[in-house]
Amino acid sequence: MIEYRLTEAEENFADIIWSNEPIRSPELVKICEQKFNWKKSTTYTMLKRLEKKKIFKNNNSIVEALIKKDDFYAEQSKIFVEENFDGSLPRFLTAFTRTKKLNRSEIQELQKLIN
Repeated sequence: MIEYRLTEAEENFADIIWSNEPIRSPELVKICEQKFNWKKSTTYTMLKRLEKKKIFKNNNSIVEALIKKDDFYAEQSKIFVEENFDGSLPRFLTAFTRTKKLNRSEIQELQKLIN
């Protein structure tokens, strides 16, 4: 089972992989050194954590996603609604629109999804 909860560091790291995949692990190490000032061992430790969560795989030094970014965030959203609004999308939308009014374009987009 995929664990859909990530720390902020894991999420930032995952975004790098999703943006560059497939990526060779030595290139990933270079990017993480530049972006996060990580040592090689830190990058590989983080990669192992996300491999264990079944989000990425490192096969022959090629890192690829096992789950696409959009699918990952869709599942996170589903979990959020389930945990905070008893799985009720209408309750979530009601709470969301209390403080942020939807513009015409957003309403039309939601209508398309409903239909």
